[in-house]
Order: sequence, then C-alpha cells, then structure tokens
Amino acid sequence: MSRVRQPPLVTGISPNEGTSWTKVTIRGENLGTGPADLVGLSICGHNCLLTAEWMSASKIVCRVGPAKDDKGEIIVTTKSGGHGTSTVSFKLLKAEKIGILDQSAVWVDEMNYYDMRTDRYKGISPLSLRPSNPLGIDFDKGKVPLKDLEALFPGVSGEFTSENFSATWYLIENHSVTSFDQLRMAASNLKKQATKKNEGSLAYVKGGLSTFFEAQDALAAIHQRLESDGTERVEGSMTQRLENVLNRASDTADTLFQEVLGRKDKADSTRNALNVLQRFKFLFNLPLNIERNIQKGDYDVVINDYEKAKSLFSNTEVSVFKKVYAEVETRIGALRSLLLDKLLETPSTLHDQKRYIRYLSDLHASGDPAWQCISAQHKWILGLMQNCKEEFINYQRVGLGAIALDLEGDPRPSAFSRIRDTAPLSKGGILHTPRHSTWHYETPQQVQFVEKLSDVVIGQLPNFWKLWISYVNGSLFSETGEKSGQVEKSKKNARQRQNDFKKMIEEVTHRLVKLVRGALLPSTLTELELKLYGGWENKTELTGPWLTQVIHTVRVIFEALVALEIPNDLLQVIQDLLLELRHHCLLVTLHHTADDVKRVAEKEDWVVDNEGITSLPAQFEQCMVQMLQSLKEPMETKPGEVNILQLDQDQASELCVDIIKVREQVEKLWKDINKVFINCLEQLSTKTDRDIDTSHMSVDLASPNLFSGIQEDFCPTLEQRLLIILSNCQYLEKHTFLNLAEHFEKHGFTGTEKITRVTVHAVKELDESLFDAYIERKSDPIVGSLEPGIYAGHFDWRDCSTPTGVRNYLKEALVNIITVHAEVFTVSKDLVPRVLTRIIEGVAEEMSRLMQCVSSFSKNGAIQARLEIDSLRDAVASYLSSESHASFKQALEVLPQLHNGADKKLLEELLNKFKSSMQLQLTCFQPSNVQPVKR
Repeated sequence: MSRVRQPPLVTGISPNEGTSWTKVTIRGENLGTGPADLVGLSICGHNCLLTAEWMSASKIVCRVGPAKDDKGEIIVTTKSGGHGTSTVSFKLLKAEKIGILDQSAVWVDEMNYYDMRTDRYKGISPLSLRPSNPLGIDFDKGKVPLKDLEALFPGVSGEFTSENFSATWYLIENHSVTSFDQLRMAASNLKKQATKKNEGSLAYVKGGLSTFFEAQDALAAIHQRLESDGTERVEGSMTQRLENVLNRASDTADTLFQEVLGRKDKADSTRNALNVLQRFKFLFNLPLNIERNIQKGDYDVVINDYEKAKSLFSNTEVSVFKKVYAEVETRIGALRSLLLDKLLETPSTLHDQKRYIRYLSDLHASGDPAWQCISAQHKWILGLMQNCKEEFINYQRVGLGAIALDLEGDPRPSAFSRIRDTAPLSKGGILHTPRHSTWHYETPQQVQFVEKLSDVVIGQLPNFWKLWISYVNGSLFSETGEKSGQVEKSKKNARQRQNDFKKMIEEVTHRLVKLVRGALLPSTLTELELKLYGGWENKTELTGPWLTQVIHTVRVIFEALVALEIPNDLLQVIQDLLLELRHHCLLVTLHHTADDVKRVAEKEDWVVDNEGITSLPAQFEQCMVQMLQSLKEPMETKPGEVNILQLDQDQASELCVDIIKVREQVEKLWKDINKVFINCLEQLSTKTDRDIDTSHMSVDLASPNLFSGIQEDFCPTLEQRLLIILSNCQYLEKHTFLNLAEHFEKHGFTGTEKITRVTVHAVKELDESLFDAYIERKSDPIVGSLEPGIYAGHFDWRDCSTPTGVRNYLKEALVNIITVHAEVFTVSKDLVPRVLTRIIEGVAEEMSRLMQCVSSFSKNGAIQARLEIDSLRDAVASYLSSESHASFKQALEVLPQLHNGADKKLLEELLNKFKSSMQLQLTCFQPSNVQPVKR
C-alpha cells in the first residue's frame, strides 16, 4: 500500500511583490516529487503553470502573470498531494503605461533575443553566464576526484556550455549516486523542455505566415512594376522615385529614433555593467568586507571569503578582476602580518596561539608560524625568569621606598608583573590572602625569588609543552585529527625540529637551576655564570626551615613538569639541584643546631627536679628533635629521588654529590654538636660565681616541688654546679642519648651508633673528670684533717690513758662526710653512694696509712685505735667498697690483738656508746635512705 503524501504548503515567496512577469522563487514543503508531479500553480488567481520550473520538493521558480487581483495566495497543486495551501501572499503592482519614446525605470529581464538591426542574437555578457540545472533534479556530487575525471576523459569537460561537453563526465560528477528512476524522470523533463522550445519556434513561424505572404505579394508586385518600367536608373523613373522615397523614410526614421536608439544602447551598456557588478559584487565588495571583518575579529569569515575568491579569480584574465583581486591579496597580506604579530605577542593563552596558527596556515603564510610561536614563547619564558631575578636584585639595591617611587613614576607594568598579576591560583585552587606589609622583611628575598620563579615556570612551561605536543601530533591544524597536507607537513617539521625543541627545554631547566643556584648555592657556579645568574650582594644566610620551603617549592616545580610527561633526562638537572639543596639544608641545619646547642648553656637555670637533673638535658634533646623534624621533609625520599645517607658509592658515582664527602661532613657535624654540648657542660661546671648570670633564674613559688636548699636568691656554688652537671651527665648517658638514638632511627638516619658510642664515651670522660674534681674538693679536706686530729694534744699511742670514747677528730670527719651527703642528696640521690663510697675509700686509705706509720701501741692505744677504726667502719658500712674493706683490714692488722675479755668488753661498750650518741647523725648512712628514686 503506497504512502499518502501531505498536500503542498507554500511558506515563502521572494520577492513578495512585483509587476506582471516578475520572476519569483516559491519555497515550501511537499511541492511535488518532480516536474511531472506539478499539475497546478496559481498566484493571485492567475495560472502560472506554463512558466513554472520545478527545482525540488521545496523550491519552484516561475513568473507572475497578469492577474486581476492586487493581492492573493500562492496555491500549488500536485498529483501526489493534491490541492495545497499557503501561509504567505503576493502583492501585484500595476505597471505604468508609457509611450514609445518615454524613458522607463522598469527593469528589463536579460534574456537572449534577436536584434533585427544588427542581424544577431543579443544576450547577457559571457562573464555573467552561470550553469543552471538542465536535468531539473538536485545535484548529488560523489567523491570522485577531479584529477581522476580529467584522466578518464581527456580533452573534454563536464560544463554543458562548453564545446567539449561530455555527458558522462557531467553525470559522474553531479549525479554519481542518483537513482536510475530519478535520471529517467530527468531525461523525460529534458525532452519536454526541448519540445517546448521547438514548438515555440514553429508557432512563431505559423503565426507570421500571412505576413510573409503579404510581403511576398508586395515584393512580387514591385518586381513586376520594375520590370515593366525598365532597369535603367532614369531620372523620374519609378525606381528612382522609390529609392528617393526609401531614403527619405530612412532619414526620417533615423531622425525620429536616433535619440531613442542611442539611449537604448546606453541603457544596454549600463545594464550590462550593473549586471556584472551584481553578479560579481562579492569580489568588488571583498576588500571592504575584509577590512570590516578584520576590525570585528571575524577572521574565519575573511579566510572563507578569500578561499572562495582565490578559487574563482586567482587565474582570471579580466583586467578589472585582476585589479580587485590584487587589492584583496594586499589586504590578506596585511592580515597575515597582523595575525603573526598577535601570535608572537606575549603573554598569550594556548587557545589564542592555536587559533592564530590555524588562521595563518589557512592563509598560506610563508614560513612556519607554529615554530615561530614556539621560539617566541621560549625566549619570553627565559626573559621572564631573568627579569624575575633582576627585579629582586634591584629591590635589594634600592630598597622598598625607591621601588615604590619608581612604581608611582612609571605606571607601565613589567612583563613579570603582568604575569604575576594574572598568575593562576595556587595548587588546590585556594586564593592566598594578601600578606602583611612587613612580609617582605619576614621572608628572605631568596625564598620569595624561588617562589616567584616557580610561578613563572609552572604558569608558562605547561602551555609551552602542550603547544609543542599539538605541533607534533598535528592538532594545531585539525581539531579532529583527520589527515591533511597541513597535518602531515606539521608532523614532518616537528620530527626535524625535535632536537631544537629539546635544547629549548634544556635551556629553560638549566636557566631555572642556575638562577636558583645563584641565589642559594653560588659556590657551585663559575665566575661567568655568577655574573649572569648571581648578584645577590646582600644575601641573607638561610636557615633550615627556609631551605626546606625552597626544597618544597622546587619539588612542586619538578612534579608539575613530570605530570606533563617531559622526559626524565631533561629534568635530571632539577633532580641534581634538589639533591644538592637537600645536602645543603642538612649541613646548614646541623651548623645552626650546633649554634643552638651552644646557646643552651645560657639558658641553664640550675633548677633541679626530683630526679636530680636540670632542664639542660631536656633542652638538648628538644633541640635535637627539632632538628630532626625540620630535616624530615628535606631528607624524605620522593619518587625519583635518592637517600643520600643510604647510598653506596656505586650508586653515588652517578650523582653530582660525593657521597663519602657528604657522609663525612654529616658525621663530623653531628660529632661537633655533641662535642659543643659536652663543652657547654664542662664550661658550666667550671664557671666561677661571678661568671654565672642569674638574671634568667627564677623559682616558681606556687610550685609544690620546691627543692630544699635553693631559695629565690639561689646562686649555686662550684661544688653544687659540679654535682648538678654530674647528675645531668648520668641522665644523658642513661636516657637522653638512648632517646635520641630512637629518634634518629625513626627519622631514617641510620649508622648513628658509632656517633652515639663516641658521644657517650666523651660524656663518661667528662663525668669522671668532674667527679674527680668534686671528690678532690670534698675528700682532701676530710682526709687531711685526720692526721692532725689523731695527734692533737700530743697524743701518743704508746702512752695514753684508758679510752673513754671516740675522739672528736673522728666525729668531725663523720660530720664532714654527713655534710657532703646532705649536699649530694639535695641535688641527686643517685650520686650519694658514688660520692660517699669514693670519699670513704680515701678516709679508709688514710687511716690505714696512719696506723701503719705507728711504731708500737700500748694496750690502751690499741684499744683506742681499734675503737676509732671500728666506729668509722660501722658508721659508713653501707658505702664500703672492696678497697675500703681492704684498707680497714690492713689498719686493724697493724694493731695488737686484744686477748683480755675485759678489753674486748670495754671496746664493745665504747662502740655502742658512740653509736648511741651519734644515732641521729648516722641515720643518713642507713641503707633505707640511700636507695635511688625509681624513675
């Protein structure tokens, strides 16, 4: 069952008004399937089917007939759709009636007609001829290239107006995919048009047949009269009179119509000129249109118009066309220069660069605009980096005030300032709040410089790299990536210039590295490089935290470039820079830590806690932990980086840093830090009272842990300082250095066991030295008082009275020992056994020597000596060492033995009497009071 088509619908007519025989174009829907399907067409009620020319189902061309109605609809009737409707109307204008000699403003349609005066057909200018559609069906051009058609049909053409017209070429070119039914319908339509033309000529002849007969009769009659009158030209003959009449008629006609015919010839010339202007107004208006579109920035329109004009008139032989086309080429040349200037203008976005490159490519600009843009961007980036350094150098030289005056005097921003003002947001999209006006003084200039340099590189180098990638894959000329001559040419040029671009990237990365080195590592540059990239005369020595910030910034640059998939060999210089910066940061941090440790001694307040130590060990440990924390980021090994403290020499041989030298420097600095601290301890222990700064000492009166013996105006004596330092040394050896070893291992610093052992050994040596000094100051007076005390009052061991108790010299010695015990106990309970044991060893040794020096003892002398030795030994029994036991044993062996029970009883009674009378003093020597406090 066939599908029912919709009735025709007219939706537009152009023009929508005019006089009779005006040519109009009707547009709409369902206007027929072909010329044969169109069976009716009326405009304002007049049948216009005879002049109708069916173009397509949406277009019909015809002429308006002399309708009676001034305004009416356009109705189309087809076989397939029936009677149609219209949504538009046509207004018929009445033509003015004019005389034969009156000038008319009505446009005469240009069509071929026969000029009887010149005896030839007169028509439109050959330049204005344009091929129409002879078959009456839509063109359906295939994909057969013109070159292939020329090869298949040599010497012929597809233009049907050409003398060498080839129907086969025409059909392949314009209707290669048209169906056979459509071609058959088109052939039928072509036959009808030819039949109409033939019938029109025959009807013209038939209509004028009677006139021809009348003219023939008249000519026959004239011929008979001429024959009867004779053929001689005699004055007064009929022939002569006829000739005169005809001459007068010709003269009269010339007189009457000369002006009219002249105006007609002039009108024909004007009309032909207007026709040329109308048909080629695109070319004549093109220079002005190009100028206007350039001003509006519609470069796509300019390029399309130029391509159209070039295809039509580039090879023209018409002089006027050549002149106009030359003007077009001049304007296009100016456009090429303008686009090239815009392309090379900086700063510019990647989108604009690609757009201008495509424009220049479409305009067939000379050279390689894409490479010119890449080269210009490369120079601009290098200039930005160098200008960045110069701005900071000038800032250092002239100061902030002069910079402000210069900015007020010259409002033109520098290239770097323009970039800085338009710089993208930092990573994460967070807009930094404006810093305080004193920020420039808080942050070192070198750190600010590296950050600004980072903004330049991260802001510009990615677009530079993406421009190159687009140049390599041809997407500069084709968004979709289809193959074309331009794309292939771009890829070929890119392959030839890969080494040049690699050198550009290397130059940018080397410039970045050298600028950073000039600001932070000037010793790594040559003298010539220092002149170009240095110049930081007022350079501030950066601390570890600032260097850490610089390392973080350089790492951000490296990560951004790695994300662009730039080859690693081009980024190796940045890796080397990072390695040296990390090394430099490590050494600087260790140097500053040594200075901080040296200043720790100035903070000693001599306030002892319950464990017998001051804040000095904690401050030292805190200082070292802060150093490790500040080195956490520099020593952290990012992807692609190396751990300079864990490399073997084979791996380090490929790097720019001597790993053995680095490790030696680090080890030496760590030893120096510990040595500085030990020296601080030694200096604190040897300071005199007037050397101690007590301005920073204070005691928290609200604290419940106020230790005895230290008041608000406390100033430690030399002996007290020795004890405090000894207590600190013990704590350092047993706790602090072990804690630091764990911290070092936690932060990835391996191989520090040797340094820890050396440091602990040095602390032990200091401890022994200070301990000997303290014992010397405390033991010598006690030991020295024994001999004078024993022989006080001319005491003689050979001649002495019966003993009544322990003599005073021994009691005084015990009191002195108790005083030392109290002094030591006040500082640190842990030091009491060590100090008293050493003092008692000296006392026991002295007692043994004194007893051995006596030549003989009486019985009472032996009892007195044994009483005093036993009393001393029993009193300090808790602190006796093997040496003390041996000394007391030697002293007792020298004395005569007591064989009498009464003597032994007396000795025991006196010994108990001594212990009873000295019970309170001897309490401090009890074991329960000398146990160290558990930590």
